[in-house]
Amino acid sequence: MLSPKRTKYRKYHRGRMKGKALRGSKIVYGGFALQATEPCWITSRQIEAGRRVLTRFVKRGGKLWIRIFPDKPVTMRAAGSRMGSGKGAPAYWVAVVKPGRIIYEMKGVSDKIATRALKIAGYKMPVKTKVLKPL
Repeated sequence: MLSPKRTKYRKYHRGRMKGKALRGSKIVYGGFALQATEPCWITSRQIEAGRRVLTRFVKRGGKLWIRIFPDKPVTMRAAGSRMGSGKGAPAYWVAVVKPGRIIYEMKGVSDKIATRALKIAGYKMPVKTKVLKPL
């Protein structure tokens, strides 16, 4: 699963997911893409699940780009711990995704296979997605 090698701080604020994606909203590398239409946090496990679906569906053909990276730690407190005593330890990593952000890109496979694969990968995401095709 994806996680950063090191970060400036161990724990971060939750933040807000206001507005649309300014960067990463256009197809750059591949021909087909999976685009988020809602704001959400996508965990490294969900990114990996989508990647596995895509690579298996195209039988390791073509090329795949993952356009998001989980760089935000999410902390969790131990179960059964009482109120107070500070913030919990980092439990997992998430990528902050805004509407319009491209999650995956594909190239080197047929139109039919790419759209089917990206649609299945979209089911693994915690957000509504749409498949973008080349113009």
